[in-house]
Amino acid sequence: MVAQAKKRELKDAQKRKKQLEDRCKLEESIGTAAQIWNQEILPNWSTMCTSRRVRDLWWQGIPPSVRGKVWSLAVGNELNITHELYNICLARAKEKWRSTAVPSTETEGFLKDVLDSSDRESSLELIKLDISRTFPQLCIFQQGGPYYDVLHSILGAYTCYRPDVGYVQGMSFIAAVLILNLDTADAFIAFANLLNKPCQMAFFRVDHSLMLTYFAAFEVFFEENLPKLFAHFKKNNLTPDIYLIDWIFTLYSKSLPLDLACRVWDVFCRDGEEFLFRTALGVLRLYQDVLTAMDFIHMAQFLTRLPDLIPPEQLFQHIAAVHMTSRNRKWAQVLQTLTEQKKSGARLSGAEALS
Repeated sequence: MVAQAKKRELKDAQKRKKQLEDRCKLEESIGTAAQIWNQEILPNWSTMCTSRRVRDLWWQGIPPSVRGKVWSLAVGNELNITHELYNICLARAKEKWRSTAVPSTETEGFLKDVLDSSDRESSLELIKLDISRTFPQLCIFQQGGPYYDVLHSILGAYTCYRPDVGYVQGMSFIAAVLILNLDTADAFIAFANLLNKPCQMAFFRVDHSLMLTYFAAFEVFFEENLPKLFAHFKKNNLTPDIYLIDWIFTLYSKSLPLDLACRVWDVFCRDGEEFLFRTALGVLRLYQDVLTAMDFIHMAQFLTRLPDLIPPEQLFQHIAAVHMTSRNRKWAQVLQTLTEQKKSGARLSGAEALS
């Protein structure tokens, strides 16, 4: 027994040593990468950002210390939002909060009024309900936490900046990820520009027709890449909206472990909306053996609550194996074809529209 105990103790010690060595290697590689980004890439952003070397480094994950800066540069500021404009929108939000304070006993009736209201600024009150549900395990966005007011401010300011959109569930997760990587005003600028992208705007404005077009485009590549799983989903009537809506609304920040979600964001900021759907196919590819053995209920439950432990390198290997070309057409071309088909009134599936 003593010999067995010593053998087990030695094995545990070796395991701890290996984990420590791996952690040291990871920290060293992150430090080296951060140095390259800071000293070589960021000072020469416009000339280097599209180079093969930078794209390869980008795929491996951006070091946390420079992530916010890279995201800001990659997303851009087409809206030309300034820090001053953020402060103006925030001041308006605070004014609205003061003038529309609602007693808690009236909350339920108020929410109905909010949803029926044409003035989407009214959705300011919805923000308070959602903030506490944002990354609850971190405890930093809950009331009294260090980032509660910051998250509240950015979401309120955006609601006043875009009253036609208002606040929509899911936005809080996107804003929270940006807050963790950027200063407040810069986080707001990136947030507003991200949400202004066609895919995000379609989802957050609940443009049903355009959302269905995105789903149809996704299914074209789903069938192309994973025909067996696609047929299984079809047989069980599992449609993309059941799992894709939550993934797209929060840019995976609610569905994937936070560190992994940030890696997805790294490449999303570089490649745009196509990468969101490529990631979805990567997730399905990773778990296709598990999913093909499930019925509708278990598949829906699995996809709406993905495993807590997802190996990052394994997922990215599956994402890399996804081909985003169908019949010599890329994502943007497929989406455009389907959009034109829909405008002409044709009621075809994604594959039929492309034939």
